Amino acid sequence: MRIKLIATALIALPLLAACGGSDAEAATVTEADLSKSMQDKGMQDKALADCVAKVFVAEGISQDGLRTLMSGEHDPQAPDSENFGMSKEDADKTRAAQAKIVTECVKLPS
Repeated sequence: MRIKLIATALIALPLLAACGGSDAEAATVTEADLSKSMQDKGMQDKALADCVAKVFVAEGISQDGLRTLMSGEHDPQAPDSENFGMSKEDADKTRAAQAKIVTECVKLPS
C-alpha cells in the first residue's frame, strides 16, 4: 500500500506542476524588447536593431523562440545547432528572417 502511494505521488507531481498556473507568467516579447536586447549586446545602430527586431516579430517566431533569441541561448555549437536551440518551425522562421534582414535592414554604402 505504501509503495502504491509513493508511486502515485511520484507520477502525479510532475503532472500537477506542469498544469499549475504561475503568478510570474513570462512577459510577451515585443519589438522594443528585442531591439533593446540587441543594443545591450553591442549592436550600436538603433535603427538597425529596430529593423531586425521588426523582421523577427513579423516573421511569426513564437514567444519561446523570441525569448531564446533575446537570451543568447541559441548556440551555433549546440548539438541541434541547425535549429539554434529552438523548435524546427522557429528555426525555419529565423532563417527566413535572416534573409529578409539582409535585404530590408542592411544598407550598403553608396
